[in-house]
Parts: sequence; structure tokens; C-alpha cells
Amino acid sequence: MKKTLSAATLVLCALTLPLLAAPRKPPSVDSVLSALHDVQEWDAAQISPDGKSVAWVRKIRNRSGAWKLATVEIADLSSPGAPPRRISGANDGRARDEHGPAWSPDGKRIAFLSDAAKDGQMQIWIAPAPPAGGAARRLTHVSGQLSDLRWSPDGRSIAFLFVEGSTQETGALTAYKPDSGVVQETIDEQRIAVADVATGRVRSVSPANLYVYDYDWSPDSKRFAAEAAEGSGTNNYWIARLDVVDVASGEAKTLWKPPLQLACPRFSPDGSKIAVIHGIMSDEGSTGGDIWVVPAAGGEPQNRTPGMKASASEIFWRSTGEILFCEYVEGDEAIATLDTSDKIATLWRGPMALKKLSVAKQGVASAAIRSSFREAPEIAAGEIGSWKALTKSNASVRPFWGEARSLTWTSDGQSVQGWLLAPLDFDPSQKSPMIVVPHGGPSGVANPGWPNRWNALLPSQGYFVFLPNPRGSYGQGEAFTLGNVKDFGYGDFRDIERGVDAVLASSPIDARRLGICGWSYGGYMTMWAVTQTNRYAAAVAGAGIMSWQSYYGQNRIDQWLIPFFGASVYDDPDVYAKSSPVTFIKKVKTPTLVLHGDRDSEVPTPQGYEFWHALKTLHVPTELVIYENEGHGFRDPKHEIDRDRRLVGWFDQYLKGREAGNGKRETEAFR
Repeated sequence: MKKTLSAATLVLCALTLPLLAAPRKPPSVDSVLSALHDVQEWDAAQISPDGKSVAWVRKIRNRSGAWKLATVEIADLSSPGAPPRRISGANDGRARDEHGPAWSPDGKRIAFLSDAAKDGQMQIWIAPAPPAGGAARRLTHVSGQLSDLRWSPDGRSIAFLFVEGSTQETGALTAYKPDSGVVQETIDEQRIAVADVATGRVRSVSPANLYVYDYDWSPDSKRFAAEAAEGSGTNNYWIARLDVVDVASGEAKTLWKPPLQLACPRFSPDGSKIAVIHGIMSDEGSTGGDIWVVPAAGGEPQNRTPGMKASASEIFWRSTGEILFCEYVEGDEAIATLDTSDKIATLWRGPMALKKLSVAKQGVASAAIRSSFREAPEIAAGEIGSWKALTKSNASVRPFWGEARSLTWTSDGQSVQGWLLAPLDFDPSQKSPMIVVPHGGPSGVANPGWPNRWNALLPSQGYFVFLPNPRGSYGQGEAFTLGNVKDFGYGDFRDIERGVDAVLASSPIDARRLGICGWSYGGYMTMWAVTQTNRYAAAVAGAGIMSWQSYYGQNRIDQWLIPFFGASVYDDPDVYAKSSPVTFIKKVKTPTLVLHGDRDSEVPTPQGYEFWHALKTLHVPTELVIYENEGHGFRDPKHEIDRDRRLVGWFDQYLKGREAGNGKRETEAFR
């Protein structure tokens, strides 16, 4: 079990931090980036209904080095040590993009998506499951975007989410298509479609005016529970509702229009109820909240976990009527059960990240992509809490950082948690520089999984990295996650600053050599920080928000702002202005590097330009780097490498050249 350390306890631990010998010269940035690039990544870990086999997806890089392809592999758990078997739509030796494995209810077949018939166009294929084996057959012949395969409980159909005719990848992270001509809002139609397993006939089921984000079959195979909204799928997740869709007629009936966001609609085993996760969520797919249950025939929704000091992130019904769920608890991850009397029992908790957890219908077996600060991602399976690795692709990978510690501190009367990563190699008798990295969101969490991007690179270059989870984060209950509503940059920034104070009081860190960086909401917090204090000697703001007022009219996801600001910018401009860095921009003294993709739909590039322009005008050292054809999430490895090199170089320039201080906080917040 993880030991949670207070600031006072960290004082006693400071002398134990490695290493006592003089530090070696840090590895080159390029060598670290190359090693991190070679870490095998995974997507999906699906355990069979009987718990005897696991299907996973091994990602494959294309010739340019981007994760563009994938392959599905199956391991038979009854034959430990036996190599996994690859399933494919074609066995011609060519690299294919194959993913999304889904087991049939009887476990005898497995469906998956493959572009074996045509590059770039996914189709559904079905293969015999182990131990029988055999060639896969193509089921569908459609055009468009397919995702989220789910077998009907009777095994006769496979449902999937379908954007017919589309060649554009869905989601707000992808680079948007540049506008031309008359600009109109893009109305996507991601519908639930059903393919008949016997004939391959496909029909769209859910109404054409709905964009469906997630769904689930009813136990009798006659209905779907759907998380859906009308209009733009990219923009309207934040006003999604819970519908029931009749499979035969396609008629949709709304059960609940929640006050906040919902995710993971799941039918109970008897079909009488639908469980969802409900709470404030800033990104579709980044889930956290309380567990609510809604009568499937209509009726009053019930919060089954009121006051829970954790955030549920995934839910599974068990045959007994209890709900198994994943959760964030402070900085940890955990798995718990919620019984019919609303009693919560924790089955496992630890400083570890579990992605794509799946649970067998029979027994207690599960599978997931497992990682931690010490172990790179691998596929693991077994009883909950007793997982064993099924893959060893990253067995030789060693961390480029030192010890990871969880620490807690008090801010405004409440406990706040964060993680501190030590440098790979340092002299504890000398003070080191530190970079504060606020996470994105704001509804998100810094968890104890394998670090990536600059969280992995910076410690290799001699920097401590502080990963705070201030109010607005998942992990301490819904009230905590709601804690920064209409208060961006105030309570959450105080939490971060007091966390920095706690780290400085207990660790060998130089207060004169502090930096801050982040992406998305972390980029905003970076821009905000340098307008509120001069304690940071350097900053790097990626895809940050300079002005919430102008941002409201520039971005393509303006619906997300309403739950957090309480109204549109046109109805309450003052609440947007008070949290905008532009309001305090003339106070900035901190050298700041600004990074941005040129086709970012979540945070448009004018926000980066505006911040950079202001700093130039104020004669503050700054640089703006725009990356061509990139959205909110970068895809081109060359751009990722260039970004990370620049980030380290910026901090090296402004932090490592400074004379080490005595550790006292020498600058205060602006008055």
C-alpha cells in the first residue's frame, strides 16, 4: 500500500532520496526521447466471458513513427507461457489497423475492426475464439467511421457506433478541417447501427438527429441505453441526456436530462435500471463522478453514492445486482463494489493506473492495461488485485526518473494531494530546480501511471516534477471536483501554490529555480500563474487560454463552458473576465514559451498568439511555436519531439543558469 506523506513527514524522508553519491551527467534529451518512443503502447484488454482468455490490441508505429496501426492478439490463460495468437482480417504479412475486440456472449467468437479490405476503412470481422481458432470472415461492407463494437446478449447481432460516409476521425482532439466558404456548424450523426451476424445486413437504429457517445444493450436485446445529444457531437457532449432506444423501431425516449454530465450508461442484469456516472466533466471520455441509477421505464434518478470521497470512472453490473466500479481516490486508483443497500466495499487500491479494465461475466477474473511510476504499461489479468502480466514487451524499460512520492497538504481547510517525481540522479545535499505541471481538464487527475511527454523527460534532466491535484480534480468526491466552478484560477491556484510551499519546506529544491508548464487547462494555469506571482523563473504554456471572453467565441466546444461559468459570456461577462490572464497581463515578468497546434478546435491558436503578442509588447522574453496540421492532441512524432526539446531547452536556459538559492521563497504573489 502507498504511504501518504505530509509535508512534515517529507522532511524526514528528504535524506533518503537517491542518490548520496555525486550525480552523473544526465542522459541526452534525444536519447531519452528515443527510449520513450520505443515503449510499447496498448489499446484494449478484453477478457472473455468465462475469464479464460484475453484479447488485447498492440499498437504499431507507421513509417513516420506515429501510432497509426494496431494488431489484435489473444492469449489463452489456461496455457501460461504460450505465445499469444494474432487474429487478422488478412494474413498477407502487411501491417493492418485492427482493434476494438469484442467477445460473443458465449465466448466462442470474437469480433474486431480491421481495414484489411481497404486501407483506412474499418469493417467488422469475426473470428473463432481459442482453442478452436481459424480464419476470420468479413461481416460488413460499409463506408464511414465505426467504433465501440458490442454483441447483443442473444448473440445474433453486433452493434457499433457509426458515422456513415465520414472520413474525419471523431472527437475534439483531432485537427479540425479548415473552414472555407459559408461557415456552418457541423452536424454529426454518430448513430447506433446493428449488423446481423448471420447475413451481415447493417441498419442504423438510433434517430438521425442524435449523436450517441456511449451505449449499452438491454439484457433482452430489445433496447439500448444511450448517452446522446442533438446537433454537433464535438460540441454538445456537455448537454447529453440519457435515452432509451427501441432496437426494432429506432424510437428514442428520454429518461433523464441531467444537470451536469453523464457517462457509462449500463443496464442492470434484470433490465429494470440503468446506472450512469454523473458529475461535472470537462472532456468527453475523461470520466469522474457519483454513481446514479435511473429506472429504465422512467422515474426519479437516484444518487447511490452521495458524499463519496472518490470519483467513479467506470461501472460494471454484476449478476447479484451489485455494481463493480473503478474510482480515483486522492491520487490512487481503486476498484470497489456498491451493493444493493448502497454499502461500498473496496476490493483493491494502489499507486497504479488501470486502463481499459474488463471483467468476466463468470467468476472474478479481470484484465487491464497496467502501469505505475516504476513499471511501463503491460497487459495483465487475474483476480482483482492479484493481476499477473501477460505481456513483457516493456520488461527492459527503466524509468528516467527517481522515486515518486504522494504528499498531502492543507489549503482553505481541505486536504489536497499531489505527486512529486524526483530527478533520475541528483545530489540531495544540493538544491535542484523543480517544474510544476498542472494537469489538463480541469476535471482530471494526475494519477500514478507511467509518465509520458515532459513528465518523463524533465526528471531525466535533473528536474523535480510536481504534479498537483487541486480542487476541480477527480479523487476526493464530487464537491471537490465542483470546487472551481465560477472560480477558475483562484481556489485551484491557491491549492497549487500551497502545495509548492509544502514541497519547498520538505525537499531539496531551490525556490529561485522554479518553473511551471502545462497543456490545455494546464496551459491556462501556466498563463494564469505568471500573471499572479513572480515566483516562477520560467514557464511553458501549451494550448492555453489567455482570454475566456474571446475564447468563448473562437472555440468549437463552447457548451463546455456553461457548467463551469454558470452562463454564457454574453450573459455574465464579468465571471469570464475575472479568471482571464489578459485581465492581469501587465504584471507578467516570467519568460514564457508558447506552444500551439494550428488546427486546434478545443483551444484555437488565437489564444496563443494573443498571449505571445502581449508579452512581446511588455518586453517579456517569449517565443511562439505553431505546429502545422496539429489539433489539441499532437499526432506527428516530429512535432512531439521538437516540442519536448524546446520545452527542456527553455527551462535549461532560464533555470539552470541561475545561481542556486537557499531554498527560501524569495518572491511573493502580486499585491
